[in-house]
Amino acid sequence: MIADITVVKPRYTIYGLLWVFVGIIAIWRTTPQPSSTQTRRRAAIVAGLYAAILALAGGVIQFGGSHIGPAFGARVAYILPGWGPAPIITLPFATVVLMPARIIGYLALTYLVYATIIDAAEMAVSSLIGLFSCVSCSWPVIASLVSGAFGGGSTAVSTALGFSYDISTGIFLLTVAILFWRPYKAE
Repeated sequence: MIADITVVKPRYTIYGLLWVFVGIIAIWRTTPQPSSTQTRRRAAIVAGLYAAILALAGGVIQFGGSHIGPAFGARVAYILPGWGPAPIITLPFATVVLMPARIIGYLALTYLVYATIIDAAEMAVSSLIGLFSCVSCSWPVIASLVSGAFGGGSTAVSTALGFSYDISTGIFLLTVAILFWRPYKAE
């Protein structure tokens, strides 16, 4: 036995596997429309910034704290099945947590944002649809920031944090669905 992990709530394992499965399917089934090099480059820059924000808000990259030290290091955290094991890389200035379900999910969201930006640029859609897409893109970021900001002891926060995997998985699935659907994409 590598790790002594007891699965108390099996839904958490299912959630991690959902992130992986839905992420892979979304990447596989999404094809951005043909576009100019300039449009693809701009979309890649915006999607890259989005990925960085997701990584920071979602805890993939963590700055500061007691875990930061003068040396480099690496270890594997054995976490919930479906979410791990997660390689953790410690750098002198940050820690990188490579939780497979999150990495695949965030890569899928980033690729979907990239495709959405290309579609929107090529179709010259109204700013209302652009705003709709941006709001759907921002849900995972907003959810991560809100749960971190209200880390107090209130009952509502305790309940929300108790269901953080449920909430984040629901937001992830809804965001992927909206970005994948893209009603204005070329058929």
